[in-house]
Amino acid sequence: MPETVQYVYDAAPAIIQGQREYQEDTLAVDFTAGAGMGFIVLADGMGGHSAGDVASKIVVTEIFSELKMRADDAEQLESDIGKILHAAVSGANECIGRMASESPRMQGMGATLVAPIVIDNRLYWISVGDSPLYMFRGNRLFRLNEEHSVKRRMAQLVDRGEMAREVADEHPDRGCLTSVLIGSTIPEIDCRDTPVELRHDDIVIAASDGLQFISDLEIARIVYESRTLPSAEISARLVKRITDLNDPDQDNLSLCVLKVQERSRLACAAADIAAPAPVAEVQSTRTSMLARVNGKTTIWTRNTFQGRELR
Repeated sequence: MPETVQYVYDAAPAIIQGQREYQEDTLAVDFTAGAGMGFIVLADGMGGHSAGDVASKIVVTEIFSELKMRADDAEQLESDIGKILHAAVSGANECIGRMASESPRMQGMGATLVAPIVIDNRLYWISVGDSPLYMFRGNRLFRLNEEHSVKRRMAQLVDRGEMAREVADEHPDRGCLTSVLIGSTIPEIDCRDTPVELRHDDIVIAASDGLQFISDLEIARIVYESRTLPSAEISARLVKRITDLNDPDQDNLSLCVLKVQERSRLACAAADIAAPAPVAEVQSTRTSMLARVNGKTTIWTRNTFQGRELR
């Protein structure tokens, strides 16, 4: 554990079933007080009851366990981060394949993955599938990781003038994924092994695609309007907006909102507050978080940054 922790983390996970019959998302979060690092692992399962939820639990358990085992030596973890993350994903994928081969009812199960890791203010991640990883900075929302979907590939064709936007928008396969963990070869993996340097008050959001029932612009506006509040409030407002839609097709939603803050700047801000009680409250809520959601081990994680400025 580092002698002096320069950054503190305020992490707030949430998970809801939406309008689906089963909960197939799994989410695990570990930001232990004083550790100077932490991670989120989020998986969105596919394959129906007794399959999709099993796949997501396998993925989260395998990757969370590997990261937790290495968390005591953050320097070593960081030096081999790409190799370690790829190996963990490969192991989880193989585990899904073995279980599917041993049980007919498990065949066809799979899961997406998004797993961001923060060491001090340095953000790494690995992701497979379409579960998004966002960063909110200033007044702009950035999608950090790649979306492994037919929709993304068609958008690239539209941008190059090789497909009409109307055709892309109505294509019956636009919702299909181009990469997922199902026990066979993984076609696409997005692994950021050189860090994104986070700044004071940056907000990171890892989520399943259930969050995308609202637009990126609306996500940005909600975060912008609540950016000075604790992560738990931001998380609650995002969930409330999804719930208020009352969309009959609403997918499972899991997410974790993470605020990264410099300890020295928090101390200066606290010194400017006259009443001592609120200072203590702010320090305690923003220290860190170790969470198990719904009693389960729970998951989620481009080098291209795209954002829209709020006006």
